[in-house]
Amino acid sequence: MQSSGGAGHLTLSTSDGVLVNSVKNACRDRLNTGVNAEDPHSIVSLVGDSRRYEGNDPDHLKASSPRAGNADGSCVEDDSEGESHKDGRTEEVDRDTKVRAYAWCKEFLSGSWKRISEDDFQIGIISGGLSNLLYLCSLPDHVLSVGEEPREVLLRVYGAILQGVDSLVLESVMFAILAERALGPQLYGIFPEGRLEQYIPSNRLLTEQLRVPDLSGEIAVKMSRFHGMVMPFNKEPKWLFGTIERYMKQILTLKFTKEAHLKKFNKLMRYNLPAEMESLRALLESTASPVVFCHNDVQEGNILMLADRDPSSKEKLMLIDFEYSSYNYRGFDIGNHFCEWIYDYTYNQWPFFKATLENYPSREQQLHFLRHYLSEFSGIKGDVERDDRVKIEEEMIIETNRFALASHFLWGLWSIIQAKLSTIEFGYMDYAHSRFDAYFKQKKLFA
Repeated sequence: MQSSGGAGHLTLSTSDGVLVNSVKNACRDRLNTGVNAEDPHSIVSLVGDSRRYEGNDPDHLKASSPRAGNADGSCVEDDSEGESHKDGRTEEVDRDTKVRAYAWCKEFLSGSWKRISEDDFQIGIISGGLSNLLYLCSLPDHVLSVGEEPREVLLRVYGAILQGVDSLVLESVMFAILAERALGPQLYGIFPEGRLEQYIPSNRLLTEQLRVPDLSGEIAVKMSRFHGMVMPFNKEPKWLFGTIERYMKQILTLKFTKEAHLKKFNKLMRYNLPAEMESLRALLESTASPVVFCHNDVQEGNILMLADRDPSSKEKLMLIDFEYSSYNYRGFDIGNHFCEWIYDYTYNQWPFFKATLENYPSREQQLHFLRHYLSEFSGIKGDVERDDRVKIEEEMIIETNRFALASHFLWGLWSIIQAKLSTIEFGYMDYAHSRFDAYFKQKKLFA
């Protein structure tokens, strides 16, 4: 891994001081409220983690996927993977949530939001992330707008398990900056329990759409532009192995009590994961990859197909959810995206995902993506000699497929922890096994 800086296309300048202070106050309040943990940094983050399926589609106003977290601020301490194999999903917003949502909208939004009664206030469930709860809040048709206030907003309520205040500050500031530059949804309000965002009429992509050539090419262009941004954050690529090491440390202290969990956990531990982590580190340290500002989670649920786009525009997509974004190795962002071609999280039976390793992009599909990526990247334009371009492409094939190993490893560890901590109905331990199976198969090809 080489910490060489990536070329920047867009330099962001903003009065970050005021923004950081206001966000930090909200995040600190969140950290000090409803948490029963001696060291929040020792608990794996679920806050802001919407890894799976955030569709801003009014046709999906129910929790059709198992990706939702607790909204009551409580930590989960029992062994509760949720292997009850329930098939149902709640479709109704509980009374407490509606009351809180009404209060937040009335406090942070202007115009008619200040005047409507709680009875007129409308709220529905949007299929959410693995730990965030997502709601669509709306003004009723009979209530007229009095200004330019939005008629619909997206309410994001953070999950139960907390991360340190610095990470919350980073994500919230990042969201605000990207909104200011029209690179993401607008931010209407931030508070300890969550935030209010612009509702964007759209459909989330499905896993099979990632391989559609036109869409794959546009995703590559979006990622390349994202990598070209210069952001006011730490430029050292600490996120990847800092996160892996933190997850590993926590896993080594886990105690599973359910026999089914224990058997699966013990099977995973026979891989000698700490030694495997060092092997992976050594491999990636020998792999050249520039450090750029990475999204770190470009999967189908974080890519919106815009519904109200300009018909003349070639731009169909928008990247969302920047919770994991940081300066990181380019190869991870691309390799992680390639891994997501494998996993379908809309599967409606236990374990609520389907893995098809054969769907990992072929060499030609990878080259299609990389060529679109490079077409946007500074210095890699059409006038590059063919031999040089072929050399760059071959190097990136190796780079991205080696860093794809880190994606499998990281999310495999993450899922082991969720198997212990999360009450979400999802086969986390099965998912961990799937990621490590893919890891070792990929390692044989590119290590």
